[in-house]
Amino acid sequence: MNGLVTAISTGAFAFSATNIDDLVILTLFFSQINARFRRWHIIAGQYLGFTALVMASLPGFFGGLILPRPWIGLFGLVPIAIGIKCLLSQAEDESAAVEPQTETSQDTILAKLFNLQTYSVAAVTFANGTDNISIYVPLFASATWESLLVILGVFFTLVGCLCYVANQLTNQTAIANLLTRYGNNFMPFVLMGLGAFIVIDSGSLTLLNLS
Repeated sequence: MNGLVTAISTGAFAFSATNIDDLVILTLFFSQINARFRRWHIIAGQYLGFTALVMASLPGFFGGLILPRPWIGLFGLVPIAIGIKCLLSQAEDESAAVEPQTETSQDTILAKLFNLQTYSVAAVTFANGTDNISIYVPLFASATWESLLVILGVFFTLVGCLCYVANQLTNQTAIANLLTRYGNNFMPFVLMGLGAFIVIDSGSLTLLNLS
């Protein structure tokens, strides 16, 4: 039971730390809904893009079957480093906040082509989440088969929740901006906590004779 709770909480923290910025992009997508660009295009595209990210990260799990777990756990230093970098460069993140708007407007034009709606959303989701791979690889590598299945179940459940929240926020820009600002400030600490959990849970500290 402890393992199940740990896997669920780990999956929830990892997803929230790596997908907060998707809330902005999804909200912008949902605000562009019309007769040819529908909600199911956005939802299907988000799932497709996220699935591609997960598939690109799975080699980390299979690598975990070969390398000793304490050594795999050292990859937890990656999200810690990313968290520190995010914490030190929040000013740059604020200036980059306009990027999703430009990107979305380009994909809205693509969405006018009947067969590209879902794929345009998936492409944006994948491109915006490539940094997630560096988080998911060590997370998957430190997981067992059972915990991996639970984490993936949490991930795909939360993708649907993210789409729902973004759709609900479409007409409430003030709330969306507040959540985005809060999420960007909170994300570095979640990443560092996640990385520390991976290092400790994998027994990597034994390599330094600290445990």
